[in-house]
Amino acid sequence: MIDPHAGAQLRTAGAPLAGARGVLILQHGRGGTPEDMLGLAAALALPDLACLAPGAIGRTWYPFPFLAPVPQNEPWFSSALRAVDRTVQHALHAGQSPRRIALLGFSQGACLTLEYAARHSRDYGAVIGLTGGLLGPPGTPWPRPTGLNGVPVFLSTSDVDPHVPLVRVRETARVFEAAGAEVTLRVHPGAAHTVIADDVREVGALLRARFGAPDTTG
Repeated sequence: MIDPHAGAQLRTAGAPLAGARGVLILQHGRGGTPEDMLGLAAALALPDLACLAPGAIGRTWYPFPFLAPVPQNEPWFSSALRAVDRTVQHALHAGQSPRRIALLGFSQGACLTLEYAARHSRDYGAVIGLTGGLLGPPGTPWPRPTGLNGVPVFLSTSDVDPHVPLVRVRETARVFEAAGAEVTLRVHPGAAHTVIADDVREVGALLRARFGAPDTTG
């Protein structure tokens, strides 16, 4: 099996995994790093959570745009899904339940996060996609997730993002809504391709409510 991300390293921050109130698993975007995502995790101000951030080999999870036919992004895409799954299994083996695990990604990492959640449905603590959507060109038959009843799914994007069309984010929202998830979609008019400060505040509040973590935002 060709597995480009088999040697992907895992960066960690926050509380020790075994005793953490919850786990936040973060996927970086194209050209990004795990350290970028751990910086985002720090901005969420949730010190009781264990933060786990796998890193893509070559700083990209798959080579072509997410709207390309999925086979064009193989074997990198399947390898990326396995890298996320190894991280999730690491948390589960440490005694964390799916309900105590939140998945978060930005840009390419958001696409990967949403694909993983759709293909590996569990009663997650939350699924958060910041500027991303399910992979493939229009008409792609996406997975039909199950077991997501009541799971908070937070999606955010710009209406003019040059990489992620708003229509795809809306389509992704409908896929998760059909699976019973509680979907929140935030569209920021004219916003750049970046993490939005309002989203950081809202995601932090969502995770505090979900995990019962204290508010340390000051």
